[in-house]
Amino acid sequence: MSRPIKSKDIALLTRQLAAMMHAGVPVLQAFDLLRRGQQNKALLDLVNQLKIQVAAGTSLSQALAKYPQQFGTLYVSLVSAGELGGVLDTVLDRLALYLEKTQALKAKVRGALLYPMAVLVVALGVVLVVLGWVIPSFKTVFSSLGAELPVPTRLLLALSDGLLAYGLWWLLALVAGVWGLRRAWRQWPRWRRLCDVAWLRFPVLGPLLRDAAVARWARTLATLLAAGVPLVDALVPVGRVAGNLLFEEATQALRLAVVRGSSVNAALLEAKVFPAMLVQLVAIGEASGTLDALLAKAAEYHERAVDEQVAGLSTLLEPVIIVVLGGIIGGMVVAMYLPIFQLGQVL
Repeated sequence: MSRPIKSKDIALLTRQLAAMMHAGVPVLQAFDLLRRGQQNKALLDLVNQLKIQVAAGTSLSQALAKYPQQFGTLYVSLVSAGELGGVLDTVLDRLALYLEKTQALKAKVRGALLYPMAVLVVALGVVLVVLGWVIPSFKTVFSSLGAELPVPTRLLLALSDGLLAYGLWWLLALVAGVWGLRRAWRQWPRWRRLCDVAWLRFPVLGPLLRDAAVARWARTLATLLAAGVPLVDALVPVGRVAGNLLFEEATQALRLAVVRGSSVNAALLEAKVFPAMLVQLVAIGEASGTLDALLAKAAEYHERAVDEQVAGLSTLLEPVIIVVLGGIIGGMVVAMYLPIFQLGQVL
């Protein structure tokens, strides 16, 4: 069974195709070379299908457009622009760089979120084991004491009893709640907007997500402009790649303003979503005619900011998680042994 085609596979495929075309290898021959040594059957089938369509007279961009799950609108638009301008090799090279940068950025953000999530899942598992198996064994000991139990101990026993009696229902309610929230996020723009605003305002994590969104936004627009795509057309797919509805709405408003004759700099200022440094670089780029280059500089700056924040977040989260987990587990242990301590004081 072949593994599915991932984004990093498409990035590597694009890089290899760009290198071959830079060396003057025709597209059909490049596809033949890509097939050699290809171990992923799904990717091999994709390359074969692309070769068949291009050999039949279909343009590369039209062939790619038939596989939207692997090659999105942005990818196809760039390849089409490269074909029209006769600079397909250069466009593929920039596209490969864009895909590699985007994958690296996503990996860093996911890595920053994965560690605390993994620790929290482990901690939840430990708490459930203690509540479901350890605490019930203490009930017989407590019942033999014949004295009123402290409030923390009674609360812990009640929580354990509730877990044993209604644990399955709690799990079903949690799964249904998560499913409902995800469905609402996908189908209700107002709910999605509320969630996106909340994430950006979240302490510590909010600036990281904002920098990541700005980096993706600037990198995508810079790549499109460098490939020769007109600004008005380039702004169509740019908003979606930021991964935040606020940036998508701001990009739509930016495009409308540009169509009406406004400068990009003025429209960015009016949006009040983009950072001041990006607005300043855009103003300089518009005045000097180097908007794509300065957008790339802005993307690099925010990517470095993401690197720094990921490192700082990892350093900050370790002691916080240790303290929180120690407090939870320690509190449970104290609550279970508190009746025994009180009995010792009485005796």
